[in-house]
Amino acid sequence: MAGMLDIHFIRENADLIKAGAAKKRIETDLDRLAAVDDERKRLRQELDAKRAEQNRRSGEIQRAKGAEREKLLEQMRELKAGMAEGEEKLKKVMEEWQRLMLTVPNIPDMSVPDGESDADNKEVKTWGEPTAFPFAPKDHVELMTALGMADFERGAKVAGFRGYFLKGDGVLLANAVWQLALKHFGAKGFELLSAPSLVRRDAFLGTGYLPQGEEDLYKTQDGDYLAGTAEVATMGYYMNETIDLSGGPVRFLAFSPCFRREAGAHGKDVRGLIRVHEFYKWEQVVLCKAEHDESVRLHEWLNRNTEEFIEILKIPYRTVANCGGDLGLGQVKKYDIELWVPGEGKYREISSASYFHDFQTRRLNIRYRNADGTLKFAHSLNSTAIPTPRILVSIVENCQQADGTVRVPEALAAYVGKDTIAGPGK
Repeated sequence: MAGMLDIHFIRENADLIKAGAAKKRIETDLDRLAAVDDERKRLRQELDAKRAEQNRRSGEIQRAKGAEREKLLEQMRELKAGMAEGEEKLKKVMEEWQRLMLTVPNIPDMSVPDGESDADNKEVKTWGEPTAFPFAPKDHVELMTALGMADFERGAKVAGFRGYFLKGDGVLLANAVWQLALKHFGAKGFELLSAPSLVRRDAFLGTGYLPQGEEDLYKTQDGDYLAGTAEVATMGYYMNETIDLSGGPVRFLAFSPCFRREAGAHGKDVRGLIRVHEFYKWEQVVLCKAEHDESVRLHEWLNRNTEEFIEILKIPYRTVANCGGDLGLGQVKKYDIELWVPGEGKYREISSASYFHDFQTRRLNIRYRNADGTLKFAHSLNSTAIPTPRILVSIVENCQQADGTVRVPEALAAYVGKDTIAGPGK
């Protein structure tokens, strides 16, 4: 498995990559990588020279007789022992080389704002006015509990911390969101996928979730992992394949259960459905030609698809450009869409749209043939289409009414089978 960038590119552009790593607040030791790379090349050359000598000696041994032959065989044994030692050294050096290569971050786009954390993300758009109520609004936990849409106490009893049950109209509402997503995003020319969540380590390394995000992944006793997004399995779909992009980009709309340990988020968002260990998500994943302009165009398109979905639901939102410190190892640029949550009086992330250039495809070995027949690594992009149950937080809180009922957004009413959620039996 290669690193994200070609080693020649890294060596020729070390200053650019160091600046990119600093902008992303990611530590990588390029000087050590260069030293290890020199050692890797030296050991390779030594081994190649010894292999050539081995071939030459084999010919000599075949022609030699008696004592001369014995002497040559002894020299050959020494040569082989030296080669085995060299191969062992190279193996160790290769392990360190690969480990260091996996820490080299992708270079963020010029337009990415500088900053330490999500607090420094830059607002690029707002849509709708934050909902104002002529009464004291309730939060989603209170509303959903009173309306029999969710049970958090029994969720915690059965599934532990951050556990929940959706019930009754809560299940219908979540299902309605999936149905509307299928209709809205399905009309955009995506191929539908139902993707596995239980995924092998290779796909996590390839997408860049390992080694950086290991602590947030659930791991099985067999050494596989549960994915926090269908992106991992969907990107693995064409791993080690050459794909055909002559008819345009490959576009998948993938559905899967998702699992996150939420490591490091112990004190954060402990109530309700904002941050849970187990959820469902529709995900947009695209593979396109290795052209920056194409990546930029598709990135805007993917993000806009989700904005349109939120607008259909008539929920106020804002879009932010993520700062350097809030980008992962592989991302070149990222947008977050944040929905208005009246119960907290603030915007909350609902989706992220990212592009990676060939960071993921180089690791996953996904290539295509250019018009002139040369093989190139494709570019990859992804964006949340919509997650449940988190979207229910904003729907329920923004659509609550003075009498404690919840108005079902018009676009979802046909799927829910009612236009007002008034509680069991009503």
